[in-house]
Amino acid sequence: IHKLTTDESSEYVVLDSVTRKNLELTQTIEGSKSPTLFSTLNNCASTMGSRCLRRWINNPLQNNHKVMLRQRAISAILQSIHDEIGNFDTHMSVEAIRGYLSGIPDIERISTRITLKSVRPRELASLRDTLARIPEIIKLCQAIKGSEKISEISSLLRVDTQIYDTLKSAIADEPSVLIRDGNVIADGYNHGLDELRSMANDSGRYLSELEVREKERTSITNLRVEYNRVHGFFIEVPRSQADKVPIEYQRRQTLKNVERFITPELKEWEDKILSAKERSLALEKQLYDQLIDRLQEFTQPLYTCANSLAELDVLVCLAEHARQHSWVAPQLEDKPCIYIEKGRHPVVELTIEQFTPNSCNIDQNRSLLLITGPNMGGKSTYMRQTALIAILARIGSFVPADNAVIGSLDRIFTRIGAADDLAGGRSTFMMEMNETSVILSASTPNSLVLMDEVGRGTSTYDGLALAWSIAHRIVTHNKALTMFATHYFELTQLPNQLPQVANVHLAAAETSTGIAFLHEVKEGPASRSYGIQVAQRAGLPNAVIRNASKQLLRLESQTSNNSQLDLFNEALISVENNIEQEEQAGLLKNITEAIEALDPDDLSPREALDALYELRKLIS
Repeated sequence: IHKLTTDESSEYVVLDSVTRKNLELTQTIEGSKSPTLFSTLNNCASTMGSRCLRRWINNPLQNNHKVMLRQRAISAILQSIHDEIGNFDTHMSVEAIRGYLSGIPDIERISTRITLKSVRPRELASLRDTLARIPEIIKLCQAIKGSEKISEISSLLRVDTQIYDTLKSAIADEPSVLIRDGNVIADGYNHGLDELRSMANDSGRYLSELEVREKERTSITNLRVEYNRVHGFFIEVPRSQADKVPIEYQRRQTLKNVERFITPELKEWEDKILSAKERSLALEKQLYDQLIDRLQEFTQPLYTCANSLAELDVLVCLAEHARQHSWVAPQLEDKPCIYIEKGRHPVVELTIEQFTPNSCNIDQNRSLLLITGPNMGGKSTYMRQTALIAILARIGSFVPADNAVIGSLDRIFTRIGAADDLAGGRSTFMMEMNETSVILSASTPNSLVLMDEVGRGTSTYDGLALAWSIAHRIVTHNKALTMFATHYFELTQLPNQLPQVANVHLAAAETSTGIAFLHEVKEGPASRSYGIQVAQRAGLPNAVIRNASKQLLRLESQTSNNSQLDLFNEALISVENNIEQEEQAGLLKNITEAIEALDPDDLSPREALDALYELRKLIS
C-alpha cells in the first residue's frame, strides 16, 4: 500500500449484486463467463486492460466531466483512424498502439511482486523489454490529437530511464526461470561473478584434454570423461576393458556395461569447479536480492505507468468496438432522463442474425413505462438494453443506438426473474418482495428501476393489488425512472390516474403458422398475452393446448358476465363505500332503539343478562 485515498460512493452509479447478476455485466445468470457485457467488449490487448475494463463496467461514473474525458478520448481515437483519407501513418498509429500493448506483461502485478520480493527473473526481463517500448507508445499517443485524457496518459507513461538502465545492465537477455538455476545476472554486471563463471565454464576444455591424454596412456579407445549432478566428474570405461585401468583409478560406480572411476587429479579439479559454481550461484543470488532492493523505490512510478497503459488499452478497445458496430457518442445531461433512438442490446445484437432496434423515452414527466406484451416478445430484452446503454454511457463508452441522451443516475435497481433461497428460509415470492422492498426504500428521482412481473408469485388478486400499489408508490413517492413490465392488463388503466405513467407494448401477430413476435415497441397497451400460443411453441402436447383454449374461453365468458376487480374504478369504490356507510347507520339506529327500550331499574339480573345477549346478537 503506497497511499490511502478516499473513495466516495457518491462518485459512482451504484450497482448492487442483484443488478449486476440480472444485467449479466460480468457473469451470466447461469454463472457462465460469456456472453456478458464484459466478454462482448473485452478485446483488450493486455491483462491490465481487461481488469481496468471490468472495474469501469462495475463502477459507472456520476460525474459528467470525468465521463466526457473518456468519451472525448474515444472520439479522438476514432477521429485519428478516419482522419484524412489516405493518411496511412495516422491510421497505423492506433494499430501500432494495439501491437505494442499486446506484448506487454502485467506490470501492475510485477510491481507488487517487486514490493513483496517475490518477483521472478523472467518477469524482470519482460518489464525491461516493456520499458524499452514506452517511448514509442508515447510518440504514438501524441499523434492522437484533441483529447485531454490521451495527453494525460502520455505524460504519466514517462518513467525514469534509470529503471530501464538498471534492468538492462543487470538481467540477462534470456534469464533462467528461477534464480537458483543461475544465468540470471547479465555478464559484465559484476567482475567477481564473471571470474567465477569463467572458471566454471572452462571445465569443458580441461575435460577434453584429460580424455585424450588418458586414452593414449591406457590404450582404452572407448574411455570417456563425463559429468552428472549425482556423481560429479568421472571416467567411464567399458567393463570388458576394466582390467586395463591404471592402479590409481578409484572405482566410483559399477553399472551393467560400464565402470566409472575417479582419479586424484580429476577429484581435485572437481572440487575446484564445483566450488566455483556454488560460489557463483550464491553471489548471483546476492546480486539479485540487491537488485530487487534497488527497484523498491521505483514501484510507485511503475504502478502509475501500469494504470495509464491499462486505461489506454481500454480506450482503444472501446473505440475499435464502436467503429466495428456503428455505435454513437451519447449526450450527457445533468437531469434524470433517458432518451434513446433505435437502441440495441449490445450483447444480443451480436448473437442473432437481425436485431430489431427500439427507442425509449423516460424523464420526470414520463417517469414510468408500463410495458405489456406476450411472453418471448422482448420485454426483458428491451428493459435490459436500456440499462446497459445507460451503463455504457456512464463509463464513457459509445452506445449501440442511432442517438442517445443519458441523464444523471445515482443507482440502478432490478427486480427480474424468479429465484428462491431455501437454505435461508425464503420462498420465491419472499425473495421478490425483499428486492421490491429495497427498491421502494432506496430509489430516488435519479434512480433507474427495472421491474419485471411483480406480484406473480401469489394469487391473481393479491399480485394485482400489490403490483398496482408498488407502481403507484414509485410514481408518487420515489419518482424514479421506471420500466415496469407486467401481464396484469388492469394496470394499463393507471395512466388515467397518473399522467407520469405511459403504456407501451411489444407487438406480436397471429399468423396461419402460429404467433409471430415482432419485437417492436409501440405506444399503448397490449391486448393479449398469447400465453397459450407461446406454450404451444414450447412443445406442450396438443391435448393440453386444446384443453387450455377451452378453459380460456370459459373464463373469458364468465368475465364478461361478472364484474371483475377494478383497482382503478373510483366510481365503483365510491358506491361500495356509500353502501357500507348506510349499513353502519342502520345498525347504529337499531342498537340505539333497543337500548332506549330498556329500563335498567326494572330489570332483574337474569333479564339484564338476556338483554345483553340480545344486543350482542343484534350487532353480529
